[in-house]
Amino acid sequence: MKIKQVFGALLIAVAVLSCTGKQQPAEEASTLSGLKRSDFKSEVNGDSTDLYVLKNANGMEVTLTNYGARIVSVMVPDKNDTLQDVVLGFDSISDYVTVSNNFGATIGRYGNRINQGKIKVAGVEYQLPQNNFGHCLHGGDKGFDTRVFAATQPDSQTVVFTYLSADGEEGFPGNLQVKVTMNLTDDNAIDLQYEAQTDKETVVNLTNHSYFNLSGNPANTVLDQLLTLNADEFTPVDSTFMTTGKIAKVEGTPMDFRTPTVIGERIDNYDFDQLKNGDGYDHNWVLNTKGDVSQVAATVYAPSTGIRLDVYTTEPGLQVYSGNFLDGSATGKKGIVYNKRTAICLESQKFPDSPNKPQWPSPYVKPGETYTSRCIYKFSVAK
Repeated sequence: MKIKQVFGALLIAVAVLSCTGKQQPAEEASTLSGLKRSDFKSEVNGDSTDLYVLKNANGMEVTLTNYGARIVSVMVPDKNDTLQDVVLGFDSISDYVTVSNNFGATIGRYGNRINQGKIKVAGVEYQLPQNNFGHCLHGGDKGFDTRVFAATQPDSQTVVFTYLSADGEEGFPGNLQVKVTMNLTDDNAIDLQYEAQTDKETVVNLTNHSYFNLSGNPANTVLDQLLTLNADEFTPVDSTFMTTGKIAKVEGTPMDFRTPTVIGERIDNYDFDQLKNGDGYDHNWVLNTKGDVSQVAATVYAPSTGIRLDVYTTEPGLQVYSGNFLDGSATGKKGIVYNKRTAICLESQKFPDSPNKPQWPSPYVKPGETYTSRCIYKFSVAK
């Protein structure tokens, strides 16, 4: 739909009410992405869930839910000034609960994998859930994507989510107080800021797991979209997706995205063992940005719509996942089936298994310290 058409329809509706002097029958308004708040007002394990709507001065709209502190829809204008929803997700809380997924969710306590689910903190060994090839993935069996956060909306462009992860939850030590602030800026960026404090030393690695498809139609794959990564190196994985501890150069390999490259150009080159191990791209790149949030870490561009996404982060790494395990078992918004490689994830992070690899940036947080992380998803149009 055109942005001008949306606002035009609103003006007509106001004019009708003014002329008749009569209030029209109440009908629940839907978001620009077609979502209804009533489908998100529910209870999960006794906690209330809801839908929150952010809008900026440009007519961009982002919807969020406190179930998993997640992004549900992102409506941005394309090269024809038509709004497109560029993230995968579901139409209701019941769908998010019944279909195992992490679409758009805040991931924690530890995003990505921990080898065999084992960590040592302050000299004590802890066993975490082994929910993925024997490893602990995305915080365990019931990570933050399954938790209901408390939420406040201080203004029309900001929602603040908070959650207390109890000592021992999913095996992690320490009571961890988490705060996630999501702000929609007037330059069409979603600014994600994370904070956490603990009363006992622990490990923390928070990220967002949005599945992007800049074509606006997830019935299409992302294989024709262009990816650029500001990274000279990546961290190789074994056949169980676990990092080996090595850091490898991208030069001369299918992992080289230092210049804009079509995502599908080399993705099926399974003669290269890393693509075979990941069934495509599911790797952590070592960013050249070194925590400088003013530098672009990654860019995705869809020629079909002209929509461009730039990613900025304070984190040292970015996990790029090309939707290899989407298998058609999930039916999302507007009844669209999510098939293989119909999205790309760009997850800012500490490197996978950093608790067991002391040579890498540390994920440890002690009492009195504040964990902070920031990731910005900025949208624009290249006409």
